[in-house]
Amino acid sequence: MVAYRRSRIPSAPYFLTVVLRDRGSRLLLDHLDQLRGAFRCAATAHPFQLDAVVILPDHFHLLCTLPDGDADFSARVQMLKRRFTFGLVRGGVKVRMNERGEADVWQHRFREHTIRDDDDFARHVAYIHFNPVKHGLVGAVRDWPHSSFHRYVRQGLVQEDWGGGGEPLRAEPATPVAE
Repeated sequence: MVAYRRSRIPSAPYFLTVVLRDRGSRLLLDHLDQLRGAFRCAATAHPFQLDAVVILPDHFHLLCTLPDGDADFSARVQMLKRRFTFGLVRGGVKVRMNERGEADVWQHRFREHTIRDDDDFARHVAYIHFNPVKHGLVGAVRDWPHSSFHRYVRQGLVQEDWGGGGEPLRAEPATPVAE
């Protein structure tokens, strides 16, 4: 079997996709406060700039930029997964356990893509913001509340009617901004 090697470029922006084990679950939306807490905890322990994010029922996409000299995006994902799961258990949510007695909430792996340039950054921000429409959850990007799209609108980076339905529209390259 070929060993999978992740790209590790210090200070780079990364597009990450993290998925629940149960793809039919609504766990992330049903426990949004725990997920937000996990993001805060991860950003405190392992700082990162949150450039764009969307939370869907069973997965989330995030585009983040790591601090100077840091390429360890895996530590952020691991912390997010661990803190969210811990929050569920502490909150009394019954979670499935695997054969080793560990919580079996998340898929073991996650997807990552190193952002190459401003156009790649803009394409991934557009993908993140359009994702709820793609999954049929809403008819327009502005109708999904769990997205950084609304921050982009407030900052004047995109118009509120961007991504009103159909194919994703191309956003202008945006300067990464912190949440």
